[in-house]
Amino acid sequence: METKQIFDKMDSDMQKSVDHVLHEFSTLHTGKANTSMVENIMVDVYGSGMKLRDVAAITTPDARTIQIQPWDKSTTGPIEKALLEAKIGINPIVTGEIIRLPMPELSGERREELCKIAQGFTEQGRIGIRASRKEAMDALKEAQKEGLPEDDFKRAEKDVQKNTDDCVGKINQALSSKEQDLRKV
Repeated sequence: METKQIFDKMDSDMQKSVDHVLHEFSTLHTGKANTSMVENIMVDVYGSGMKLRDVAAITTPDARTIQIQPWDKSTTGPIEKALLEAKIGINPIVTGEIIRLPMPELSGERREELCKIAQGFTEQGRIGIRASRKEAMDALKEAQKEGLPEDDFKRAEKDVQKNTDDCVGKINQALSSKEQDLRKV
């Protein structure tokens, strides 16, 4: 395997880890309404499970409310049931065919709990990045056995570590920003 291929695969894998952590962060709510909190909730409609975003329009009419308007009025009940079962900490209010989710104020205890969850997501991301780093290093050692010069190996080793540090830095920066957001009253 050529070093360029090794780096392309490693960069791709590390970026996936970073993107996954950032996506997980978007599901943690900070007291502000965000459609990503509910759009992937599975709803049992038409005899199968579908994502909420596929069966309803999801909007945020103001900073403290998520509004869900089903495309089909008959799906209002199943959507309400799915929202309750998802345990997102918000009780849906059904008025006619519109479902509203008023965002509750976060208690200090809940804010700290959400920070711990964010730290868990961050650690999972770091684990993914370290796994990508190990894969790349193993591939470089294999390439060295197949004739990669020592200088190229050492240079590649430093580049792998630099990429690892950069990706971990991105995740850590996202974590500190998310924690600030969560702790802001």
